[in-house]
Amino acid sequence: MAALVVKGDKYRSLLHGEEEKNTKWRFGTLPNYNTVNKLFEEGRTKVWPAGSLEEKVQNLAKSWEMEMIHKTRIEDFKTIDQNKFTFSLNGRKPQTMEEILKLNGGYDLHWQTSLPKELRGYNPTDDETAVSYLKTFSTTFPRGFALEVLQVYSGPPVIAYKFRHWGYMEGPFRGHAATRELIELFGMAIFEVNEEMKIVKVEFFYDHGELLAGLLKGAKIHGSAKEATATLSCPVLSHIG
Repeated sequence: MAALVVKGDKYRSLLHGEEEKNTKWRFGTLPNYNTVNKLFEEGRTKVWPAGSLEEKVQNLAKSWEMEMIHKTRIEDFKTIDQNKFTFSLNGRKPQTMEEILKLNGGYDLHWQTSLPKELRGYNPTDDETAVSYLKTFSTTFPRGFALEVLQVYSGPPVIAYKFRHWGYMEGPFRGHAATRELIELFGMAIFEVNEEMKIVKVEFFYDHGELLAGLLKGAKIHGSAKEATATLSCPVLSHIG
């Protein structure tokens, strides 16, 4: 598996350099991941050897997440096969990049559920825009929501791996007070890649109810969820991954 060339960030390629000079960034500027990188280095449970398959998969996953969150034009994506890429969650019908970019910049993808609206606890399709979504999670996890690869089960062309996302709930979430507790989300993912190591297909498998259980644990705050986050200024540009 070819190594990703990382410029300016130890874990994410495609943030700097000549190839990115014309990139259209969702929030007007390229992101800075220093804060979440610190959380990652302090809280990871695995330190993969340099050049190992696990390190390469972890960097690919972080770079892909960065692009999904911060890039708005298909032609700017470098981690994927722009013509063939699809995404699916928990066995649902695969979605193309054209479909994904219509869904609040892709955020809705990770919250797809068959539950009725009144039972969802959180419904970004109705409750959020791309900007407000990032504001919500930036205030809930001010130090970020880090990602690590726990195990890689197979290498390219079909890469299967187990991952962990984690962060500390140090701010409110949708009208629920901060608990200051560690919140974790575990899952599985499959990246199918082509001969150039571009991702052709992504499949994720996890229960986001695990995440919601921790976020909704705090006591209800008087006033609306909107009021609870009204003190936020600009969204933290890079706190997930």
